[in-house]
Amino acid sequence: MARRDARPRELIAVAALAFGLLANAGCGGGPPSFAVVTTDDVAGKTSPCGCHTPKGGLARRAAFLDSVRSMQRHVLVLDAGGFFPPNDDERDAGPYMLEAMGKLGTQAAGIGPDELRFGYSFLENAAARAGVALVCANLRLRATDQPALEPWTILHAGEDLVGVFGLMPEGAELGPTRDTLVLRSPEQAAREAIEALHGEGARCIVLLSQLGEARGESLVAHVPGIDLLVAGGTVPVHEQAERLGGTTAIYGGAQGWQVGLAEVRLGAIGSRPGVEARTIVLGPEYRMEPVMAASVKAFEDSLNAHARARDASYGPAKAGGLPADHFVGMSNCIRCHSAEYAQWQTTAHSRAWMTLVEQQKESTPSCVPCHVTGHGRPGGFRVADDAPRYGNVQCEACHGMGTEHKAWAEDGNKVSEATCRKCHTAVTSPTFTFATYLPHVLHDPPPGLKPLPESPAARLMREGHAPHGH
Repeated sequence: MARRDARPRELIAVAALAFGLLANAGCGGGPPSFAVVTTDDVAGKTSPCGCHTPKGGLARRAAFLDSVRSMQRHVLVLDAGGFFPPNDDERDAGPYMLEAMGKLGTQAAGIGPDELRFGYSFLENAAARAGVALVCANLRLRATDQPALEPWTILHAGEDLVGVFGLMPEGAELGPTRDTLVLRSPEQAAREAIEALHGEGARCIVLLSQLGEARGESLVAHVPGIDLLVAGGTVPVHEQAERLGGTTAIYGGAQGWQVGLAEVRLGAIGSRPGVEARTIVLGPEYRMEPVMAASVKAFEDSLNAHARARDASYGPAKAGGLPADHFVGMSNCIRCHSAEYAQWQTTAHSRAWMTLVEQQKESTPSCVPCHVTGHGRPGGFRVADDAPRYGNVQCEACHGMGTEHKAWAEDGNKVSEATCRKCHTAVTSPTFTFATYLPHVLHDPPPGLKPLPESPAARLMREGHAPHGH
């Protein structure tokens, strides 16, 4: 995506960082014939995550692509699938993700089970509007055994031809399309695709895989001719690409936090290409491309407005008809614990809900549970209208349901590390240690307690950059 306010020095600095990583990995033999930028399992995530160090997001990916294109004339942009959201409540995020991929210049994408969760026609129409070619070599129409999508495609890297095909695992869940579509053997489909692509003159073969780590590695071990494997389907992050025989494999994690970057060098006709690759984390050092950032904000504001309207139609939680054990709300607690309430108001827990409201994320499913009390549980938070009673990390979030107060007191009135770890995970709070963080929420904090250092996420929120991603 071209920048409207491009600053060449910044572009060159970012590009040098990206390509320097590959140069340091020992890639030699002259300039590459072309570069490949890859993603996988983005899961509908449009903005940087709400982690301790915010990562990913479409606007950072756009800036990264700008930088790569400033250094390399021929750049292919590919996605291994898994770009639709994993839940039905975010249906609109799928077509928007395809639209954004089209704006980023994505030439081909594989698909996974989530792309089929809203139906075959829904996916086809969204991809056609976005101008993104979807490929899957082993997905067939049940009635005719014809390909449901293009099994493979040929892309141009200058005068060179690159063959790209996709695969899904044979036993994958097809959701509402199960009566219309069927999956065939990935291995047989791969052999047929590679033969066809070589016959069309492709000098480099790329597999966009949703097979997962073990199945993907097994396939390339048994099927020769795949030069680059873009691994998807819930795979770990490998900073360095793996060499699997004659195949280079990129493992890019999930949620768009990382991109894969490969440099491909073509030799003599008939020889295998040289491929060097690695995975790069899109952290705060990569700026937000402003045009894509504006697009993402407009989409997320619209999505959250629709969610708020939907929640309002449900109405707030009602006290009647609850089971014996349920949440009662902080207003009941402070009748006896006014001093504890006063201390709690000095903590970040007391402002948890407002951080979402300020960024218009109060209807974003991945954010809400850790910013409220009793989310989805008896008597607890359900919709935004419940915020006056159950917004923020209140008493019951740490001390348990109010109806279990007696048992809690008799058990020693202690908060365990496991309670904190439900939200302070390795992803959202990588610096979290129970011993360091606990004093900051104690109702009788030790004297001289120093504030915790500000996290990158908190700094970006304070500066208005909204790191909490969709």
